[in-house]
Amino acid sequence: MALSKHVNPSRLLQDSHDKHPHQRGRNKVISAETNHSYGARYGTNPIPKYHLASKGVDADAAYQVIHDELSLDGSPVLNLASFVHTWMPPQADKLMLENMSKNLIDCDEYPATQALHTRCISILADMWHAPSAKQAIGTATTGSSEAIQLGGLAMKKIWQEKRKAAGKSIHEPGPNIIMGANAQVALEKFARYFEVECRLVPISVESDYRLDPKKAMEMVDENTIGIFVILGSTYTGHYEPVKEMSDLLDEYEARTGHFVPIHVDGASGAFIAPFATPKLEWDFKLPRVVSINTSGHKFGLSYVGVGWVVWRDKAHLPKDLIFELHYLGSVEYSFSLNFSRPAAPIIAQYFNFIHLGFEGYRSVALSDMKNARLLSRALENSGYYAVLSDIHRKIETTVGSVKGARGYVNQKNLQRYIPGLPVVAFRFSDDFQEKHPDLQQKWIQTLLRAKGWIVPNYELAPGLEKVEILRVVVRESMTEVLIDQLVADIIEVTENLASKSSSAHGLNILGVAQHKGNVHENAHGRLEVGEGSVSSGTYAKTC
Repeated sequence: MALSKHVNPSRLLQDSHDKHPHQRGRNKVISAETNHSYGARYGTNPIPKYHLASKGVDADAAYQVIHDELSLDGSPVLNLASFVHTWMPPQADKLMLENMSKNLIDCDEYPATQALHTRCISILADMWHAPSAKQAIGTATTGSSEAIQLGGLAMKKIWQEKRKAAGKSIHEPGPNIIMGANAQVALEKFARYFEVECRLVPISVESDYRLDPKKAMEMVDENTIGIFVILGSTYTGHYEPVKEMSDLLDEYEARTGHFVPIHVDGASGAFIAPFATPKLEWDFKLPRVVSINTSGHKFGLSYVGVGWVVWRDKAHLPKDLIFELHYLGSVEYSFSLNFSRPAAPIIAQYFNFIHLGFEGYRSVALSDMKNARLLSRALENSGYYAVLSDIHRKIETTVGSVKGARGYVNQKNLQRYIPGLPVVAFRFSDDFQEKHPDLQQKWIQTLLRAKGWIVPNYELAPGLEKVEILRVVVRESMTEVLIDQLVADIIEVTENLASKSSSAHGLNILGVAQHKGNVHENAHGRLEVGEGSVSSGTYAKTC
C-alpha cells in the first residue's frame, strides 16, 4: 500500500515539542531552532538553525554542540572514496595551529612564510626535472582544481597571442582543448568557465579506461590550445601515456608546424610516480610538457587546502596572467585565481618535504602500492570480482610491448608491475553476475557503509558508461590491518547477498551488517557453544 501523503519531518518535530498552555490551539509557525542539553548547563537560549541569534552562546557550549553534531560524519580513515590525505604528525598539527592566522598573499608582513613557499616550488620543479629549477615558476593554490584552471589559462593566452601575431581570428571558430572522457570535473570546468571548446575522447577497454592518444590526435587542429593528460585517472588509477601523446604531437608538428603543448594533471600521480616509478617518462623531461599541477593534500601527504602548479619556465606563463601589486607594503606579484589564502597548508607541505625527504615519500608510496596490490589480488582471487585497475599485474615482457617499455622494477621484490596510482577499481565478475543476475552492485556500497566503510559505486566515463565499478583509494592510513578487515567485510556482504535466491532479502542483510571482526581472528581464544555455564535466566547473579 502506497503512502497517501508526504510527512514533513521538520513540521512533525515542531508539532511534537512540549507546548505551553497559552500556545494550545494555535497554528503559528515558529522559526526552526534547536534546544541542547548543554544550553541548560550554560544558561543559554535555544539556538536558531537558519538565522543569526540576537545573543551568542558560551564558547564551551558552542563547541560541544557543533562537536556532537559533526560526530554524524563518517570516519576519514574509512573514507576510501577520497584521495585527500587525513593524517599528519603532531608536530605538523602544531605548526599549522601556530600559523593559522597568517595570510600567504601578504609577502611583506610574512617574508619567512613566502620563502618557504618559494622553496616548495623549487623542490617540485627539481622533482619533476624542470630544465632549471631556478627558471621554473609556479604558485601554491587551494587545490588541483585552481591549478588546472591556471595551466589551461596559460595555454589559452599563448594560443591567442600566436593567432593575433599571425593575423588570425581568436573567435572563429575559437579555441579547443582535448582530454579523455575520464577527466575529473575540474578539467571540464576550465573549458566551460573560460569558453574553450571541450573535446572529450571516449574511453574503451582497449585504451585501459583512459585517454587514447591516437583517437585524441583525430581531434587536434590549429585551434587546439593544448591537451590535458592525466597522470592517474580518478576512475581506475591508470596513468595516461604522456610520452606516447608527446611523440604523436611531435609528428603532428613536423607535418603542420603547429605546436600543441601538454599540461599534465598530476593531482595524485605527480606525488607517486617520482617515488614509485622514477624511470617513467611523463614530466618536464619531455619538452612538450609545459606545466604540471598536483595536490599537496593528496599523495603530497598534507591536510586539505593546498595544490601546486609549476611551469617549466617563465616563457610558458604569459605576462597577462601576472599582476603586480603595490598596496601591501612592497611590490608583489600574483598569478593565482584566489588572493587571500591561509599560509598554514603551505607550511605543512614544506614540513613534509624536510621531514620525509625522498626516501620517506618513496617508502610511503611503495607501502601504498603494496597494500593496493594485496587488495587487488584478494578480490580477484575470490572469483566474485573482476579488477579493472592494473597495478597488481606484471608488465608484459614480450619484445615490442608498449607496457613493457614503460616498466619499472620494484627493488624490494624485483617484480615488474604496471605503473599507476594505489587505486583498486573492481566490479562483479562475469561469472558471479551470471549466477546472480538479480543482485545490484550498488548494494555492496550500501552494506559496506553500514559497517563504516565508504566505498563508492559509480558508472565509468562516456564510452563505457554502462559499466559500474566500486573503487578503493589506498592512502597511507589504509594499513594492511585495515585491508585485511575490508576484504573480510566485502566477502561477507557479497556472500550474504548471494546466499538467497531473491534479491528482496538485500535490506534484511543491513540488520546484520556490523563489524564482527575477521572470522579467522575470532577463532583465536574463542569459546564455543557449551563451554560456559548454563544460563540461569538472569543477566547477573543476585547480590
